[in-house]
Amino acid sequence: MSSPLGNATSMLSRNGGKKAEDGRGGGRGPRLPARLMPLVWGLASLACFIGIWEAAWALHWADPLLLPPPHIFLRNFGSQAQYFLPSDVIGEQSSGTAFGALAMTIVATTLRVLAGLTLGFVCALAMGVAIRYFGLFGNLTLPTITLLAPISPIAWLPVAIFLFGIGNGPAVFMVFISLFFVMTVSTIGQIDSVSRTHLNVAAVMGATRAQTFRHVILPAILPSLFMVLRMNLFGAWMVVLIAEATGVGSGLGQVVMLSRNTFNASLSFFTMTLIGVLGFAFDYLLRIVQRKVLFWVPESGLRK
Repeated sequence: MSSPLGNATSMLSRNGGKKAEDGRGGGRGPRLPARLMPLVWGLASLACFIGIWEAAWALHWADPLLLPPPHIFLRNFGSQAQYFLPSDVIGEQSSGTAFGALAMTIVATTLRVLAGLTLGFVCALAMGVAIRYFGLFGNLTLPTITLLAPISPIAWLPVAIFLFGIGNGPAVFMVFISLFFVMTVSTIGQIDSVSRTHLNVAAVMGATRAQTFRHVILPAILPSLFMVLRMNLFGAWMVVLIAEATGVGSGLGQVVMLSRNTFNASLSFFTMTLIGVLGFAFDYLLRIVQRKVLFWVPESGLRK
């Protein structure tokens, strides 16, 4: 006479064997790899959004002059390529091909965002550590940082122009400011929340302050700091477009301003599409970097 435990074990074994057979290709057939599922759902979400937009146009619910569907503003890129050619101070456009101008515009904006985020992340991490490691320095700087943190990055635009004039400087500075204060405050908070048990163990083992920071504090705070960086990534794209619209001479922000001044809805939506694709690509690449840098964190803990 078999026991209930034996029956349950036998049933679980049979179910496990059946699932293994299904995974080998029997029964329901092969499944998509888990890494492809986010891509599949992303394409499905995008297809639904575009389908609703196109249906609104087909049913005459949306004016194509004010809200052109994707098939219109994507098709008209050839005639709008002139707006992607960089202009000089007097408004004269340089010569070049349509795709070359598009590539230069994307690269210019992308480099500004990348430079600002890199500087902001490194400087904020260094500032937060210095504030907590050096008492006098922290007492002199933390109140000012807390005072400046709530100020919108857009309010810093006149300061950026005064300091750097017209060019790449203001755009990079605006991205830097949009991340620096938030990241500094977050770094201080993460350092304060490090487990005292871990710090005590490091002290008992004779670790120096530098060793404690490298092997205990830094691994503890980096996961949360990467999440703060990802959350501010989209804000950085918004800020750089505003900075470019002030007269940098190139970039997607200038194209958005031109589309507004010329009431060119197709150009506006095409540029918005580029910005969305670039922001998505940046976030995807940042998640790859996050997985590489935070190799000690389980992959399930990085899925956001």
